[in-house]
Parts: sequence; structure tokens; C-alpha cells
Amino acid sequence: MTEPGGTPATTPIGSRVAAEGYVEMVCFKHGPPQLQGVELEWTVHHADDPYRPLDATQLSKALGAHAPATLVPGSPQLPLGRGALVTVEPGGQVEISGSPSTSVTRLIEDTAADAAELTSLLATAGLIPGEHGLDAFRPPRRILTVPRYAAMERAFARLGPHGPRMMCSTAGLQICLDAGEADQTATRWRALHDLGPTLVALFANSRRRTGDDTGWASARTEATFGTCAPFTEPPPLDGDPAAAWARMAMEAPVLCLRRGDNWDAPAGLTFGAWADGALPGDSPTYADLDYHLSTLFPPVRPRGYLEVRYLDTQAGDGWIAPTVLLTALMSDAAVIDRAMAAAEPAAGRWFPAAREGLDDKLVLQAARDVVELGIEVLDRTGIGPELLGEVATRLNRIVDDTQRRRAS
Repeated sequence: MTEPGGTPATTPIGSRVAAEGYVEMVCFKHGPPQLQGVELEWTVHHADDPYRPLDATQLSKALGAHAPATLVPGSPQLPLGRGALVTVEPGGQVEISGSPSTSVTRLIEDTAADAAELTSLLATAGLIPGEHGLDAFRPPRRILTVPRYAAMERAFARLGPHGPRMMCSTAGLQICLDAGEADQTATRWRALHDLGPTLVALFANSRRRTGDDTGWASARTEATFGTCAPFTEPPPLDGDPAAAWARMAMEAPVLCLRRGDNWDAPAGLTFGAWADGALPGDSPTYADLDYHLSTLFPPVRPRGYLEVRYLDTQAGDGWIAPTVLLTALMSDAAVIDRAMAAAEPAAGRWFPAAREGLDDKLVLQAARDVVELGIEVLDRTGIGPELLGEVATRLNRIVDDTQRRRAS
């Protein structure tokens, strides 16, 4: 096994400096922005009682040969009909992720077909996908027993209640976009963050937790940001994003030390310290570094492309509107500049947006302008006029309903 750039995965990393250089190289890949992807995640519930705990055996029976090995050891994990793979998160949340596409229309069609197939599979076992970004009914409960999640659960539990919630009770919509050419990447990175509070508020739907009102429009965002702050919070945006991300990755705690059956890492061990020799006789390899990067959960995660992670999952086909909107807003440099200007009143207002949603005055102002611009440029995604009209109607309805409620 060889890593990008020809480095063997088993090669020991000699220093933090070498590790940072590797992260900069693999996490931000440059080229014309052409591809987009989407990953859909849901909590899973019993159709007759959403409060009833999920049983791993029942979920594995429903997924059959599509189940991942983390749920059913030795499973072939066959793709769904349009090519998406099914994965399962620690609390039994299911996720589908297909191949990226140069066509937004094809991406939507394929993802919708695979989502429908997954829903049908769940129904055979009396299960249904949840409709919110946070389990509104049950406390967090881990059903996967693999070493990764056991170690992460113990590490997060030391930091407070949000880690187990993030792992076992949250469900997100992830939109993936190219980082762009080298001279575009910093602007695209900033734009996705500047748009974040506005989009979090526009699509927030996770107010309830274990049957109670949390007081947060997106309690999923509250849980995610609170899991391992500051590494799960928005990063500083000044300077080179690749270098900043590499530094952050080095300063983040190691959650999984993949040695033996127990993967618990020493408390307080950072990857940078590990690379610089903090564990005598046990230097990390590049495979260890790749694994470490997979345990970082910021609002936007660079993985060679830019993975937007800050949106609540949406009920039914509700994921289409934010996917098309964000893709349109990132369609070219001129539109990105206009999108950043529209989002500017809410830029950086992550916590007000997550708590108050569109009831925050500045966030609502930005939402109106972002939606207006987004509708203007929806045709840049290449979707047909019928779907374009449906998306525009849905976006306008979100803003109009908020304004009517505030005026009443």
C-alpha cells in the first residue's frame, strides 16, 4: 500500500514537520472545480415507536449484503443500485455515499434512487429513516462494537456530554465540492465557511432531543461543536488554509491508537507530539496519520476536496434544495464573490445561527440575500426547469415563513 506521492503507508513519520507537509499535500488537491458529491445520513427508528432503542441485529437483517463490515463482520458491503455504499455510524445511523459527478442532475437522480432503495430495505424490518439532524427521541447509545468507536466514545466522554451525542445521535447532510485551482482554493475555503451560519440556519431542524426542546434551532450543531472544541469548531480563516489545517491536525488529540484490541490513546497525546517522539519506540506511520485525519470533525473537512459537514439532514427529498443551492453559489469566481457579500452580515455567527436560526436578525438578513442570489444562479447547475422551480419555491418558503412568523 502506497500513499499519494509515493510514500509507503507503513513508513514511520520522522517529525511533526514531515507530517504537516504530508497533510498539506493530500488534503488540498488543486484543479478545475468540476465534481460535486453528496452524502446522506439518517438516524434509524422503529416505524411503530421512534423512542424504542435500535437493535443491531434488526438493522443488519434489513441491510443484508449492503451492510458494512463494522456492523456485520465479513459482509461484502455490496453497493446499492446506483452505486452508493451504505455505512453505519456508531449509534446505528445509516449513510449513503455515491461517486461524485460532473452533472448535478445525474448526482440528484442517482442519490434519490439509492435513498429510495435504502428506505425500502429498512421498511422490510419495520424501520424508517429519521427526519432530523439529531435523534429527537432517544438518548445516545452505541451499537457498533469495533475498537475505533469504543476508543472515540471513551475519549469524548471525558470532555462532556456532546461527544456521545455527536457519535450516536446526529445525522448530517454532506456536500462535497472541488477545492479548485491553487489560486482559488483560499477563496473557496473561506466562502464555504462564510456561508456556513446562513445555511445552518436555513436548514436547521434539530431542535428536540430525547423528547425535549433544547432551545437550539440546530442542536446537532451544538453537539458537534461541543464534542472536542476547538477542533470541531470553525477554524481561523486567515492565511493559507492548507498550512492552517495541517497545524490544526497536529494539535488535535489522537483519538485512536491502533495497537492491539484496545485503541485508547494516552490522554493529551497530540499527533504532532507523537510524530516528534512522544511515545518512545512507537513512531506513527503515514497510515496512522491518514486514520487520524478521519477522526477530525470540523464544519468543512478537506479531503483532497472540500467536504461541507455543517448541515442538518433533511426529511425526504429536502436534501436536494441545499445541495443545489450551495453548488450554484460556488459555481464560479464571480458568483462566489457575490455569495460572500450576501452572507457577510452572518459570517462568523455560527453560534447565534445554531441557537436562534433565522430568528437572529443578521442571519435572516443574510439568508434573504443568499436565497435571492441562489435562485438567480440556480440554472448554472444545469438542472431542468421543473426541478429549478421546485428548489426556488422551497427556498423562498423557508425565508417567507420566517418573516411571516416574526411579523405576526
